Amino acid sequence: MYSYCTLFNSDYLTRGLAMYESLKKQSNKFHLYIFAFDDRSYTLLEKLDLKYTTIISLKEFEDERLLAIKGDRTAGEYCWTCTPSIIKYSIEKYNLDNCTYLDADLYFFNNPSVLIKEMGDASVLITKHRYTPKYDQSTTSGIYCVQFMTFNNNNDGLKVLNWWRNACNDWCYARFEDGKFGDQKYLDDWTSRFDGVHVLKNLGGGVAPWNVQQYDLDDSEFKLIFYHFHNFKF
Repeated sequence: MYSYCTLFNSDYLTRGLAMYESLKKQSNKFHLYIFAFDDRSYTLLEKLDLKYTTIISLKEFEDERLLAIKGDRTAGEYCWTCTPSIIKYSIEKYNLDNCTYLDADLYFFNNPSVLIKEMGDASVLITKHRYTPKYDQSTTSGIYCVQFMTFNNNNDGLKVLNWWRNACNDWCYARFEDGKFGDQKYLDDWTSRFDGVHVLKNLGGGVAPWNVQQYDLDDSEFKLIFYHFHNFKF
């Protein structure tokens, strides 16, 4: 059984549902914890009664620290701020061995379990942007992408997760400032700052608008695991 978590509000509801349906199509050995970031999305998700999911409202999830900083963040910045907190909440509330965070605008074409298995004995999995040179924003947006991240419920995994959560609570804004950007630039030095951090090698995980130019998706040798539909709009 693989445990995943995600967050979205009603603006991202269609993308979040597409992500869930693609995950269900590729694997039935999973459970997805969905954090509904507004009342409308919570009500709709509860009515849909999706198999393999648990729906968590903001009222259930938010703690005093998050409520204290909420007014200082835009809706998007607050979602970024909460990313490590929803992973921590899922692990602690549901006593999970590990939890993988998924951006709501991912779409799976194969079972992502192969990516998690690649971790081996590591405690944390992160993915690079792998920018095509002409789209390289690593200086301002980070080397790694907060899109697909796994944390094991052990000392090394929780050490990284708690450090990240505290950092995001202190500062998480949609601007580049003092080497920081949102929740993402914090990941840049994790492989040297912490033990047990594995950088994904499988090129099929993390294909996105900023790197898809590097791949031939029609090549039978290339196995696409997920595509990140960043900024996709109907």
